[in-house]
Amino acid sequence: MPRFAANLAYLFADRPPLERFAAAAAAGFRAVELQYPYDLDPAAVRQELRRHDLTMLGINTPQLPDAPSGLAGVPGREPEFAAMFETALAFVTAIGGRTIHCLAGVVATEREAAGEVTFVKNLRHAADLAAPHGLTILIEPLNTVDRPGYLLTRAEQAAAVIERVERANVRMQFDFYHQQIMGGDLLRRFERHLPVIGHVQIAAVPSRAEPDDGEVNYPNVLLALDRLGYAGWVGCEYLPRGRTEDGLGWAAAYGLGRPAS
Repeated sequence: MPRFAANLAYLFADRPPLERFAAAAAAGFRAVELQYPYDLDPAAVRQELRRHDLTMLGINTPQLPDAPSGLAGVPGREPEFAAMFETALAFVTAIGGRTIHCLAGVVATEREAAGEVTFVKNLRHAADLAAPHGLTILIEPLNTVDRPGYLLTRAEQAAAVIERVERANVRMQFDFYHQQIMGGDLLRRFERHLPVIGHVQIAAVPSRAEPDDGEVNYPNVLLALDRLGYAGWVGCEYLPRGRTEDGLGWAAAYGLGRPAS
């Protein structure tokens, strides 16, 4: 049976951020993930997690106004990435999280090779800082429709980067939404890269709404995750069509929420 985590940047967004933890727990989620929680008080976040017995998964490295897609693979901006990662590391350890997603950034086509070299070096540094805390570093290939110019776009590329980094605590975040757009053939690609996959996310394609329509047959995908032995969490990183609770009919068979009325 898949274990689902609520991405609180997307789900229950009709509530203030600190009220989303209670809403997620009430809907049956046992874990949550965040994206950019840096405006919140870490002590208040940790209190909500404890109050509702929620597992805290991960956060993203911070955004900058001129770098909303991150800096981990942007040549020449290594000191800024290092500072951003230190901020993320301090926050995630304060709230008891498990992972940090290092956003690669946007790189011009002619600089992609240099960008990958920078990415590998920055990931090694980040992994070495994270390891004493028992943290995993995630990298996520994103689609070029939503993120034009993003350095990391395909699962195959991410697997090659991870091999070059040579750190056991660097893993791939495999988002079925992004990888359907970037080549499809989802189950075979997922199985091929399963040894380096540390987290999974889902959303409908192309709408990015609840995973109950569109191009991807998620009931089959979720069955395959069990069959293949994936034991991690499945992050619900989708944009609800309305109130999150009203769209959880897709998840009723897995013990979440209630059928949409």
